Amino acid sequence: MANTFELIASSTVGVLGASSIDFTSIPSTYTDLCIKASLRTAQFGTAEASQSLLIQFNGTTTNYSYRLLQGYNNTAASYNGTTRFFGDATNSDATASTFGNLEIYIPNYAGSTNKSYSADSVTENNGTKAAADLDAGLWSNSAAITSISISAASNLVQYSTAYLYGVKNA
Repeated sequence: MANTFELIASSTVGVLGASSIDFTSIPSTYTDLCIKASLRTAQFGTAEASQSLLIQFNGTTTNYSYRLLQGYNNTAASYNGTTRFFGDATNSDATASTFGNLEIYIPNYAGSTNKSYSADSVTENNGTKAAADLDAGLWSNSAAITSISISAASNLVQYSTAYLYGVKNA
């Protein structure tokens, strides 16, 4: 079990929004990585309360796969695919000023094997549409992870935040 979480970097989206939150120059001195984020997207007019998020390691958009368990509008479902999907964020069709929350855990990020990750996310909405996701993902690449980008199809809005932690095991 992890003994310490050390903050490596944090990011808060400014007034103009941002297409992504990026963490670069990630040191290889930790055992695992953990990202905790509070996100909202600018997507509007879809009658949905959430928007899918994408993750990208080392600038690479290929060799990803995932398995998702989701609760959405009182319905349970499971999905799988070969994209960079890893959860949902609240969008601008949801209750004003609410943000979705998520956590991504990446074990052995600096090792020489394929990189797995797990994520859990929940969107916030005082209406009827909200999502809760549990994801397991794999990046089929043996390179150490040195950068991570989080994005959606729409911009992330002001006050969206993400914190990258390095985890040291005993």
